[in-house]
Parts: sequence; structure tokens; C-alpha cells
Amino acid sequence: MSRSVKVAVLGACGWMGKVHTMSYRNIPFVFGSDKGTAEIAWLVDGSEQALEKAGKLVPNAKLSTDWRAAVADSSVELVDICLPDSLHHEVAKAALLQGKHVYCEKPLANTATEARELADIAAEKGVITRVGHAFPRNPIHDVAKDIIDSGEIGDIKLFRACQHVDVLGDPNAPFMWRADGKLAPTGIVGDTGSHVFSFMERLVGRVSELIADCAIVTHKRPVVAGFNYGSGAELTGNEDMAEVTNTDATNLLCRFKNGAMGIVDFSRVATGRKFKQTYEIYGTRGSIAYDYDEVNRLRFYTNDDVVGRRGFREIDVGPENATYAAFLPIANFALGYNESKQIEIAEVVRSIVTGEQMWPTFESGHHITQIVDACLDSSRLRQWVSIA
Repeated sequence: MSRSVKVAVLGACGWMGKVHTMSYRNIPFVFGSDKGTAEIAWLVDGSEQALEKAGKLVPNAKLSTDWRAAVADSSVELVDICLPDSLHHEVAKAALLQGKHVYCEKPLANTATEARELADIAAEKGVITRVGHAFPRNPIHDVAKDIIDSGEIGDIKLFRACQHVDVLGDPNAPFMWRADGKLAPTGIVGDTGSHVFSFMERLVGRVSELIADCAIVTHKRPVVAGFNYGSGAELTGNEDMAEVTNTDATNLLCRFKNGAMGIVDFSRVATGRKFKQTYEIYGTRGSIAYDYDEVNRLRFYTNDDVVGRRGFREIDVGPENATYAAFLPIANFALGYNESKQIEIAEVVRSIVTGEQMWPTFESGHHITQIVDACLDSSRLRQWVSIA
């Protein structure tokens, strides 16, 4: 018999909060009810006006501007954190100490030390944890992992990846909270780099050392009230200017514990790249390549093909993958970002119902945060940094 998990969504009225709220409600429509459903018990946000609108869509939810009220509610089983980065550690720790299951958007914490503390408390309390790295939950990356784990490309020797957007490519693009080092201490490294790092951890393995170059490309930006992703702004020329206090762009080289090498770059200032995400993984017997512009397609090369007929072949994930089949009966119809979040959220609920942790837990989140720390330290010190 299905069980419904009571959830408090914190930061419910922002981009991620809306996606999470929608995904909880859609679980039975996509995956059925036998592996658990969710009841949204609390919506928490800093905007009372936005909460009033959201409350009409989730009429049984309690509304509050204070996350502490939701965390203190003994009926809440799962605390879902979609708040600014600077609050992740404080809120997650408070929820864990209350014995709640915690699902936290990335980055898990501001530092690896904070992330380690959260992982340790979670282990002590015996609760389910999850970090919001949804991109690798696109079913095409299940195909990539199967190919790697089966040995079809041999031993991995080289990983290349990037992720770029141009939301701050224009020097006159207004200031937003993501450029504020107080609200988002790790900047683009924790915001975007962590997505690439999640692919690295999932598909290749753990990183042992790296050297990184992090930069602020535009140091001051005009202030336009309420500016964020998806909102337009017309400048008058009389705006106050705000200092950008975290990283815009990063290039890095790394070594994995298995001996593989890595080359990675990411930014929020790649003019013309609305969203670019790619990876290439080269092994001793073959290779795979992925480009988000073909979101459910993988390219696969193998030395097992006859000489003269070798080349990259296209693989489109389809209904042979059970997760894909929950959405669509035909391959190449494209599952996008919201569907990846839907998969992730259904897995969070399933983990709570079954008691089985699913990747990425706070342990994985700790390693990914170690990579973030190492990037920032390496750039500051101008040298290679080891990761324990």
C-alpha cells in the first residue's frame, strides 16, 4: 500500500521551489502511487505576496515566511531546501537535528567542512539525504553509466566537460543575488561547476587533485530591483552599481583517483551560450560523448567495430529504460530539465518509503563540495590542491 510523505518546501516561490512543488504533486501521474507519494504540508518563502498566490494552488499547505516553523513541525518528515546557498548548511543542520529527512538543492554547503558535518549528523540520525544534482538523472546518463560499468570503453583515461550560460555575459546585465558572495559564497563554482562535478563523481570517480583558475569577469553591475533569471530590465543609466563578489568563470585541470585526467570549464559569462553542457569520456577501448542540445542522445565509439567501419554511433534512450518509459512510449521525444527534477523528487520520496538511500546523498555532496573548495583554494594559491 502506498504511503504519503509530508513535505515542507522552503524557498517555495522561486524557480526551484516551483519545480519541486509541481514535481511532488505529479508523482502519481508519472510513476504511480505504489512507491510513495507526497503531501505538501508547508510552503515557506520570504515573499508574503508570492506565498499568497502559491497557497491558492496548494490549498492545504501551511504558509510561512519563517523556515524554523516548518522544521519544528513534528508532522513534517521531509525538509526540502530551495533557499539561497548561504542558508543551506544552517537549515539542513537544524532539520537533521530534528530527525528529518533532508533534500537540499546544490551546493550542499558553503564549505567541505560544513558538508562533512551534515553528512555525519545524517549518518548518526539514520535519515535519508539527497542533494539536488538532477542532470545525471536524465535516463541517457543511465546508458552512459551502463556502458562504463560494463567495461565497453575500457579504462577511463580522459574526461572533458563544460557548462556555460550567458546570463551575465553582457557587462550591463544587472546584478543578481547569485553574484553576491554573501548569499552565494562559492559563485559559479558551486552554482554551475557542481553540476559538472556531479557527472564526474557519478560516471568517472572521485577527484584526487586539481589546479583551477577562477575569475570575476565583470566587477560591477547595475542594480535593478528584483532582477533574476528570466526577468528583463531596461536601464536608465542612473542605476547604482553593486560589486560582484564571487566567481564568474573557471577553468580547471584535475586528476581522478583511478588515474584518469580531466579538463573542465564553466561560466555564466559565455556570450551567446544560453545553456551549453557537454562531456566526453575517453577510455582504452572506446569513448562516449554527450551534448545537452541533444538531451536524450549519447554518442558511442568502440574499437570492437571492424577497421574501416569505426565511428561514433548515436544512441537515443527510449522506453527500454523504465524511468524514460514512465514519461514517454517512444524514443527521442525528449525529456528535459523538469523531467529530470521529477525523477529526482520521486526517488527522494521512494527512498523515504523504502529506507534505501539513492545517489547523490550528503556523502556524495561532501565530495562535490570538496572539489568546489579545492577550485577556490587552488585559484587563490595559484597551485595544485589535493583532495583527501
